[in-house]
Amino acid sequence: MAVDRANALCGAIFLVLGAFFAIQSLGLDLGTAFRMGPGFFPLALAGVLILLGALIIAQALRVDGEPIGVMAWRGMVFILPAPIFFGLTVRGLGFVPSIFLTALIACFASTRMRVLPAVLLSAAITAFCTLVFLKGLGLPFRMFGPWLGQ
Repeated sequence: MAVDRANALCGAIFLVLGAFFAIQSLGLDLGTAFRMGPGFFPLALAGVLILLGALIIAQALRVDGEPIGVMAWRGMVFILPAPIFFGLTVRGLGFVPSIFLTALIACFASTRMRVLPAVLLSAAITAFCTLVFLKGLGLPFRMFGPWLGQ
């Protein structure tokens, strides 16, 4: 029987994560479809994750895949810490510097990215996010935080 190990592993990770979040969301009030509680949306997303995991595993059992290649360590080193950095600095630095630095960190996941395009891309992402989230949606973030003397 042919098994695509990479997809099977990915599907198993989805299943485990979906089950974990589904179990965690059951500790919250679910409410109803018309009056959703705080656990309703996480449970729905966990269900989707479990369904996707099952579909990926089913597909992996039908197709013989390529062997798992080398890990993209550079991508993991730059992409995974970026949202963590944002979460840790958004209150202290403020929204604008945190978004800019987060985008700048994520830019260097690619070996082809150079400094000037990374800075320009980060500035464009910062401008877009500021317009959408602060101006358009009115989220309660400070543009510049107390760490910068604001």
